[in-house]
Amino acid sequence: MSAAETSDDRTRCSWAGNDPLYIAYHDTEWGVPNYDSRALFEKLVLEGFQAGLSWITILRKRDRFREVFENFEPERVASFGPDKIEALLADPGIIRHRGKIEAAISNAQAFLELEAKESFSDFIWSAVGGTPIQNRFASMSEIPAQTDESVALAKALKARGFRFCGPTTVYAMMQSMGLVNDHLIACPRHADCVELARPTP
Repeated sequence: MSAAETSDDRTRCSWAGNDPLYIAYHDTEWGVPNYDSRALFEKLVLEGFQAGLSWITILRKRDRFREVFENFEPERVASFGPDKIEALLADPGIIRHRGKIEAAISNAQAFLELEAKESFSDFIWSAVGGTPIQNRFASMSEIPAQTDESVALAKALKARGFRFCGPTTVYAMMQSMGLVNDHLIACPRHADCVELARPTP
């Protein structure tokens, strides 16, 4: 599959499909360089919840996730105890998976330990030397599920106590948060994200 025409006559990466929520995510978020530590933590956790599911499933539940996970503020998530875990497991608005919920909490704790030494954002972005990788793929079939950079970052995260962050999960985060630009070259967002990655004069 390659870039595809959609109902508004704009060529996009074909994975965006025709769902308005997915299209908005593709057009405004995916691939935009993001250096905010909290936002990067949120994305890492949500990508962990996505494992085995489609991203649109997570996207449709994201508002509820943000509500019950207190906007993914690491200090708050790190303090979740048994009662909160049980409440989350009973909430149909999120993915009710004990392992993933417990991993989100332990990941928040790992985040705080890391932040005591260095910026989580700096740590994540060091995987690409601080500058987005600008790929030039013409077809969805060319886009890898993981790369050497995502393998190395996943290993580094696991060494610091993070869970549910394998190379494929980490690469999905890198794509969405703009560490790599994997919009197809026929998609207008490719050029947009190239421009967004340029340093401000």
